[in-house]
Amino acid sequence: MSVMPDSWIRKMAHEHKMIEPFVDEQVRTGAISYGLSSYGYDIRVSDEFKVFTNINSTVVDPKRFDEKSFISHKGEYCIIPPNSFALARTVEYMRIPRNIITLCVGKSTYARCGIIVNVTPFEPEWEGYVTLEISNTTPLPAKIYSGEGIAQVIFFKADDICEISYADKAGKYQKQSDITYPRVD
Repeated sequence: MSVMPDSWIRKMAHEHKMIEPFVDEQVRTGAISYGLSSYGYDIRVSDEFKVFTNINSTVVDPKRFDEKSFISHKGEYCIIPPNSFALARTVEYMRIPRNIITLCVGKSTYARCGIIVNVTPFEPEWEGYVTLEISNTTPLPAKIYSGEGIAQVIFFKADDICEISYADKAGKYQKQSDITYPRVD
């Protein structure tokens, strides 16, 4: 398995629509950086958020998830309450090739503010908008900027193609178009 460089990411984005929209360079001025980097791609957070609230005192249960645990927010930024989190989605729509798996890690600018971004790997042949979990680990409110960088995706090319891809097994989060809550099928 090997890490894919910027030239490969650029080619896959242009020829195979792996990342749409694709920003061919790293945008840094006046923004938390996003776009193509040396060995990855910095994805952006959209302007749609689901902010966790305990107003209804529901139990967070991944098998019986109650959507009333979140309030919807749309805007140029989102304030995440202290010691809480929000779900969001990326600006970019991703199409992962069958011989690729990714790791996604939060941007250091946010990490240095106590904001942690959690995203699971994008499996071979998964596609959709990425649902992001953004945690505010601090005792203060945290501001997240829409349309700016939130995490970096690193692409790994396998030596052999997998036998069963995410598309083959009809994964439950395949082709998600909105912020997707947890579900158990």
